[in-house]
Amino acid sequence: QLQLVESGGGLAQPGGSLRLSCAASGLSMDHFGIGWFRQTPGKEREGVICISSNSDDTNNADSVKGRFTISRDTAKNTVYLHMNSLKPEDTAIYYCAADLGRGCGRRWLYLDEYDYWGQGTQVTVSS
Repeated sequence: QLQLVESGGGLAQPGGSLRLSCAASGLSMDHFGIGWFRQTPGKEREGVICISSNSDDTNNADSVKGRFTISRDTAKNTVYLHMNSLKPEDTAIYYCAADLGRGCGRRWLYLDEYDYWGQGTQVTVSS
């Protein structure tokens, strides 16, 4: 079993930055593609960005293009979401999810592609 724990959320000002962490335990993240999703009240959970298991491929939603990046630290068994130029519309609960296999392919936005989910971390962007 893989356990995922997100951290690093909080309050940021518009134009500011945050780095979210997705720390794994139980199994190595090297075998999983990792996706970050976000959700606001009354809306469906939406894909933000993903990275393949070998870190060769990333994909991102148009809404975060040029502002968010993703990276993987194999030694720490952790994946990071780097968020820059934050906007109020980035306010949401952010979740990381693991897809056993290479991941981050054509179906990376589909929630049922993922085998494990974290509990989420709140990000609020406000002045």
